[in-house]
Amino acid sequence: MRRRWRDGWGSLVVRGEEADFSVPLEIASSYRARTRGLLGRDHLDGAMLLSPAGSVHTFRMRMPIDVAYLDRHLDVIAVRTMKPGRLGLPRLRSRHVLEAEAGAMAGWGVRVGVRVDVVVE
Repeated sequence: MRRRWRDGWGSLVVRGEEADFSVPLEIASSYRARTRGLLGRDHLDGAMLLSPAGSVHTFRMRMPIDVAYLDRHLDVIAVRTMKPGRLGLPRLRSRHVLEAEAGAMAGWGVRVGVRVDVVVE
């Protein structure tokens, strides 16, 4: 199943055991949008989806971020918190990467094994 999105906005839906949780989502699918990512930002309301992506870096970022690596089914295969100035290791099965402010993903229930959905507006 190959997923393709356009740059824009949507919602990230985290499938929970008791209820689903929805978060505002910025989608970066073009080369230019993925390259820019969160550079130069002091905060992020919600999350950013980089697609396609298998790894990220935090060079020139102003804030620490949570990074979730997603496989082609949008299952979370790894979650890391990265400080500015770091290079993340590539994940072989990763097809998409979610980024959010550090600590946000734990509050949303994003952890290894959880499936997320992307709803495009």
